[in-house]
Amino acid sequence: MLTYASKRVLIGLVTLLAASIIVFAVLEVVPGDPARLMLGMNATEDAVRALQEQMGFNQPLLTRYFNWLGGLLTGDFGKSYTYSVPVLDLIKERMAVSLPLAMTSLVISTIIAIPVGIFAASRRGSATDTAAMGIAQIGVAIPNFWFALLLVYLFAIVLRLLPAGGFAGWENGFWPSIKSLILPSLALALPQASILARVTRSSLLDVLGEDYIRTARAKGLSRRKVLYYHALRNALIPVLTILGMQFSFLLAGTIIIENVFYLPGLGRLVFQAITQRDLIVVQGVVIMLVAIVVIINLLVDLGYAVVDPRLWSRS
Repeated sequence: MLTYASKRVLIGLVTLLAASIIVFAVLEVVPGDPARLMLGMNATEDAVRALQEQMGFNQPLLTRYFNWLGGLLTGDFGKSYTYSVPVLDLIKERMAVSLPLAMTSLVISTIIAIPVGIFAASRRGSATDTAAMGIAQIGVAIPNFWFALLLVYLFAIVLRLLPAGGFAGWENGFWPSIKSLILPSLALALPQASILARVTRSSLLDVLGEDYIRTARAKGLSRRKVLYYHALRNALIPVLTILGMQFSFLLAGTIIIENVFYLPGLGRLVFQAITQRDLIVVQGVVIMLVAIVVIINLLVDLGYAVVDPRLWSRS
């Protein structure tokens, strides 16, 4: 198990290093002077030179990269020229919205999808199976921003149960903040639940066709016991893969939903930084998101080993 985990950690570190090179290089291949791009074409030469000095753009390429990499390792992501605050502070502030939103969405998605996938697989070919997968297909096809607008119309405008947008702030209480996240969480969760339910069903059906499942049934085990104690555990590896991918998407890919609900999360921060040409913020947020995705993938790999010990016993 230790060897398996060490290999996965090493792969993660190499991935992070490669990602840092790519993210840094993207800033370098932007046409024109990055300082002038950030300040706008009407900026004075003195302002451009001052920003070049402040951001280190006048230093050699390798020097800038290693200074930036060293700053990342010590928690210094640079300073936003738009907000005049450290980028890491901006990320922490926005993460307080994006992380609970992603976790709430993932929990809702999992609670819905796993039982539906198991239920459909246990009744393969029946009318309930067809209906469940038909609804899941509709959930996959519907864009989440359109579904978000439907939720706003129903729960915020018609029923007046939940806020249509904005974020109350954790300093104003737990429940007001959670209420602000319910509709965006549902808008994100239901399409993801549709995908996860289909994967759960497909994976479970594959496992139920294995020889050892037929042997267990031939020994007299009930269908329910075979399903939950033998088949489900072995069917979880593809499910864990999708869960890891979905959490990464929910954390990093919510720009549209955050703009629909006017939530001050990471996605909205990236959108604002791009429109304001604050490249240092874009650079810092992207590398942070890459690190989070790598960590999530590492946790998923370790989850594989827990579900199926054969993976680390062969390493």
